[in-house]
Amino acid sequence: MQSNFVDAQITLRNSSLEDTPADATCPFGWMICAPGTTPDILPGFWGVYNSPVDGDTFMGLITRADGSYESVTQRLAMPLKKGLCYTLSLYLSHSKVYAGYSLPLRIRLYGGQKKCKKEQLLYESPLIDHLDWKRYHVEFESQKKFNYIIFEAFISEEPRSYKGNILIDHISSIRLCSKV
Repeated sequence: MQSNFVDAQITLRNSSLEDTPADATCPFGWMICAPGTTPDILPGFWGVYNSPVDGDTFMGLITRADGSYESVTQRLAMPLKKGLCYTLSLYLSHSKVYAGYSLPLRIRLYGGQKKCKKEQLLYESPLIDHLDWKRYHVEFESQKKFNYIIFEAFISEEPRSYKGNILIDHISSIRLCSKV
């Protein structure tokens, strides 16, 4: 059974993370996952004045010295299907200043069947320590049918916690991998 490449595109709501700049606020179309923590809609708060790569705003996620972290989720318009290869891209950056949350982080992308339920790690970025926006291409195979994607701020693999930040902007639609 062949699938039309265009039909397989899953468009995310507010993929450019546009909203009114605010601290401790989730952009429209996204929901928080980590209890008691919320992302920030930037620029303009916590000393972060970077320019967005697309639109007027972007999202900032942090980790804390107590081991807590920020994560957001979105219910997909169409679920990811088991055994299929998908691709997306997103822009990542780091802020030298973020109210003391200044160390670099990674971003993790998970698939889940229920809101905020991390069932499969789909992607983990390298440590994002660059101050300019860079586009990252993500390719993954879904091991189950997933209705949600989750983006999570993550420290390095070392067994320690620290105050860090990661900036996210302009997430593409999710598409089927092209066959070569």
